[in-house]
Amino acid sequence: MSRAEAAADVVAELAARVAPGTRLGTKDELRSRCGVSVGTFNETLRLLRTRGVVTVQRGPGGGLFAAEQNPMTRLAHSVLALDASQSDVAQALRIRNALEPLLWQDALWHASPADVKDLRVCLEGMAAAASAGDADEFVRANWRLHARVADITSNSLLCSLYVALLELVERHALAVRPQAGVSLAEHIRDRWRLHAAMVDALDKRDEETLVRLVAEHDTSTAVGEE
Repeated sequence: MSRAEAAADVVAELAARVAPGTRLGTKDELRSRCGVSVGTFNETLRLLRTRGVVTVQRGPGGGLFAAEQNPMTRLAHSVLALDASQSDVAQALRIRNALEPLLWQDALWHASPADVKDLRVCLEGMAAAASAGDADEFVRANWRLHARVADITSNSLLCSLYVALLELVERHALAVRPQAGVSLAEHIRDRWRLHAAMVDALDKRDEETLVRLVAEHDTSTAVGEE
């Protein structure tokens, strides 16, 4: 589990103990309680809001508040509550892959220039990890890219379910498995190039190319690797 995910679990546990609408504290107070950096807590906050665990209010008396647990939130929580056996992870990956075309098609029509810029920052993280030969960090950067794509969709059910599945796989299947006869370094570079091409197609609104690349992405995905 990443530090951002661990911090999200701490805040989610606090929210589960109180009534909806209860103030949990300011961002700085909760960040200090979790013992993480500002950047890490920003990722934590993104996870919490995607899960539907908290709402954020600004100004005097503002901060993080426990959110109403709607059916979509409960569905996402039920996914994360799986015991994460090998079969659970495999099924979660299969369902997540089935949602990929919907997710990227939504992003194709709703992505703003700022969204594309953020996706390219995620690609830079993947490229840096690939250059360093750090397979584990490459997978984490890869997952950050996919989570950012999920943020673009206006379909809250799709976003909540996809991110919950993504987190389940991320927590229990961190591995990169190249095909036989392909070196790990070469495999990672190929995966980076594929994702870079997907973001380029999204930026150009090239639906035909994006659909083809997403299909290629799904058929070459191994357990624990995007």
